Amino acid sequence: MNKADTMGAGRQTETLGLSSVREAQFGSSSRRFRLQTLVRLRWLAVAGQTLTVLIVALALSFPLPLLPAGFLIGALALANVMLSLWFPPTQRLGPKAALALLSFDLLQMACLLFITGGLANPFAPLLCVPVIISFASQPLRHSIALLLLALACTTALAFSPYPLPWYPEEIWRVQPVMQLGIWFSIASMMSFAAFYAYQVSNEATLLADALAATELVLEREKHLSQLDGLAAAAAHELGTPLATISVVAKEMERDFGDNELLREDVQLLRSQSERCRDILKRLTSLSAASEEHMRRLPLSSMIEDVIAPHRQFGIAIGLVERGDRGSEPVCTRNAGILYGLGNLVENAVDYAASQVTVTVEHNAERVVVVIEDDGAGYSADILSRIGEPYMTKRAKEVERAGGLGLGLFIAKTLLERSGARLRFENRDGDEAGARIRIEWPRAMLEDG
Repeated sequence: MNKADTMGAGRQTETLGLSSVREAQFGSSSRRFRLQTLVRLRWLAVAGQTLTVLIVALALSFPLPLLPAGFLIGALALANVMLSLWFPPTQRLGPKAALALLSFDLLQMACLLFITGGLANPFAPLLCVPVIISFASQPLRHSIALLLLALACTTALAFSPYPLPWYPEEIWRVQPVMQLGIWFSIASMMSFAAFYAYQVSNEATLLADALAATELVLEREKHLSQLDGLAAAAAHELGTPLATISVVAKEMERDFGDNELLREDVQLLRSQSERCRDILKRLTSLSAASEEHMRRLPLSSMIEDVIAPHRQFGIAIGLVERGDRGSEPVCTRNAGILYGLGNLVENAVDYAASQVTVTVEHNAERVVVVIEDDGAGYSADILSRIGEPYMTKRAKEVERAGGLGLGLFIAKTLLERSGARLRFENRDGDEAGARIRIEWPRAMLEDG
């Protein structure tokens, strides 16, 4: 039996949360946005293009191919109207549909720029907009395809034979070197903005998914802690029908007292119903008697509850208590604290060579728990990013599936919610290994 099979409900909860989040992250539903959002952006583009054409043609009196420009703007407006009529406002676009619509927007914008001066047009950088939208909301492979299309359109604009709308008496010519510079500026801006949008969007998605998994873990832990209340409720609900069965059995025993065969059956039925009532009574009294004991426990007992499941895997776990047990805080049982500390101890056991030490210290103001192991420790690049969701390596030379990813993020988030401050570092001096320091204000830990 491996460790994953014996870690119990907490480890299973993390696995369920991680798998659920990964399905959400990599599934097709996570990269869909509402059609109505794209429609509104398109109407904004229609209004902006129309206003620009009118200002250039009427206010500035520059020569402009009004009919082709109006056709292109009308095509975008017509496509918007058709999408609004054919699909409900809540329709969500899949990656392929989004790529098709954004490609249409890109080509429409490129054609409009092509007949109005190409790269000489000051609005040429607007080709970046569909690409940025795609990288911020769509899967990477679809976004890269749109980026390549945008670069091809930008290249085609460099060969536009149409002049830039300008004063009739002046001829605006862009030298090839300048066109090359404009092409590079648009291409670099497009690539940088797309990469930045993808990074920000991806990190936000990971963080949101990890927080959702944190809530799932916490809810499952709370559910487990409430099973005693559920048992008491079940005992209360079953008490009434059992009492009815007992009364009916007594009546049957009195009515069929002369019948030996029926009397034995009735007596058996009555005795078994009484036995069920006794079991439920003990279950109810056990829940009521142990509720307060389970809700409040000394700090040493809480730490022992955290450590106990991890003593069976060949790594020695030492507990050092710096303080008198007579003055130790009595804590409220908190599912988030138990899960968070258990996850940190489990990570220490996973990466330790032979020894894990848990040191507990308390005084009138604070409570400190320090978890140390004698493993390889944290590498410098990982130490600066510790606690981010979906990290997979602790040190460059140590690679393990699951590593310090979502589980550590959940543990860190739950402990910080309880008021703790966490510090991750490597041990000092010649002692190799990692150290995690968790500190609470004593009053906050006691109040739960």
